[in-house]
Amino acid sequence: MAKFALLSVSNKTGLVEFATALVRDHGYTLLSTGGSAKQLAASGLPVTEVGAHTGFPEMMDGRVKTLHPKIHGALLARRDKPEHLAQAAAAGIPLIDLVVVNLYPFEETIAKPHVTFEEAIENIDIGGPSMLRSAAKNHESVTVVCDPADYAAVLVALKVPAELSALRRRLALKVFQRTGSYDTAIARYLETQAAEPDLAALAGFPDTLTLTYKKAQSLRYGENPHQAAALYGTFHEHFQQLQGKELSYNNILDITAATFLIGEFERPTVAILKHTNPCGVASADTLEQAWERAFATDRQAPFGGIIVVNRTLEAALATTIAEIFTEVIIAPHFSTEALAIFGKKKNLRLMIAKAGPGADSLREVRSVIGGVLVQDRDKTLGNVAEFKVVTKRQPTPEEWAGMMFGWKIGKHVKSNSIVYCRGEQTLGVGAGQMARVDSSRIAVWKAGEAKLDLKGSVVASEALFPFADGLIAAAEAGATAAIQPGGSLRDDEVIKAADERGMTMVFTGIRHFKH
Repeated sequence: MAKFALLSVSNKTGLVEFATALVRDHGYTLLSTGGSAKQLAASGLPVTEVGAHTGFPEMMDGRVKTLHPKIHGALLARRDKPEHLAQAAAAGIPLIDLVVVNLYPFEETIAKPHVTFEEAIENIDIGGPSMLRSAAKNHESVTVVCDPADYAAVLVALKVPAELSALRRRLALKVFQRTGSYDTAIARYLETQAAEPDLAALAGFPDTLTLTYKKAQSLRYGENPHQAAALYGTFHEHFQQLQGKELSYNNILDITAATFLIGEFERPTVAILKHTNPCGVASADTLEQAWERAFATDRQAPFGGIIVVNRTLEAALATTIAEIFTEVIIAPHFSTEALAIFGKKKNLRLMIAKAGPGADSLREVRSVIGGVLVQDRDKTLGNVAEFKVVTKRQPTPEEWAGMMFGWKIGKHVKSNSIVYCRGEQTLGVGAGQMARVDSSRIAVWKAGEAKLDLKGSVVASEALFPFADGLIAAAEAGATAAIQPGGSLRDDEVIKAADERGMTMVFTGIRHFKH
């Protein structure tokens, strides 16, 4: 009895070699379609067009060619059920034992610039997923291959039948993962094309959310050594690692936080982060000056931290940074001399931000019990034109500049956050405390440890001051200006405390909680 293999692929890598082995070593009869059939025939292999096999030639510009009982009956018939086999025989349906299909390149098509909607729709595969799913459902009897990378494993297993069953199950799983991601890509594309108001809303947050990401790499462990972890998605399309140890789970979180933070600034800027929180940030005319001011904020926390810059990192700064232990350094470029300096630290991870700092703007997804939370990333500083001075005294230009600098940083500090600044330099950062006044105290203490004078500084609070105590603590530390969202039931008390101390204060009307 003939053994049939059906091969119909868009990606023809390794197709001829694989088909040759099926015929030569395993006695398969080849069925195929379109370009695949032509390539196999041109290579001298005996191949039968699906249309000739089914007696129903393809039609409608190739939209209908494999959607036929002689194909799907041959794939779905259970070999352990005599009635299935009898029905197949009565209908003249020879069984197909092996299916090789990969899908129309829909994802590649929609990634092309200026692709038309019609072109995208024509690249939605119908017959391919149908054959894959039929074969995968019946994987106890049918071998199904959707990835050319699996050809070699299939040929090995065909020689050792005892191994074939386990391989078939793995390949069936791979099929459903592939068809699932394929359908998700189509759904996402159609969401982006929505025009009607109700469809536009659906495109923002659809009623059914499907997340499909390909595994990018296995990680040694998660946040702690006892936690397993892996990275999924396109992280490595945004960053290039030039040297150093393999990235860890925590490194990837830190790199993401650092990239979003540095994207806030246009002037030469250096940011130093620890556990995703900025502990020192400064802008200046040069990166070297910015480094001196950022590092001056906190000379302890940067140990084992993350450094990110938004200009080419040159030798002079590399020499300075190399004096401290750092986990990761991120830059748009490194000079040849800087690479040579950092090259002496073999474990130091150097990362190029390929897409430009802050370029990624995907939504944030976080797991919760029973599901996930999805939200837009906090990308806005608010409408600066609507920021309101609520105190008797107006800010000086220097105070305005300092407040805007601190406001940019505060939205990247875990709540409750307090940031003291002068000009374009952080002086003290307090993060993640249960009471806002405690964040202020920590920021003041860190400034004191660094021997930085807070007299004449400005303070930025990412959320409202619920009581006057946080504002009073800032005034006592030397701050002369404050920027905060406002909106507390006790705003009048906070404003009064500012006025009594000669402070100026700005309400932004927007908060930046970061949990």
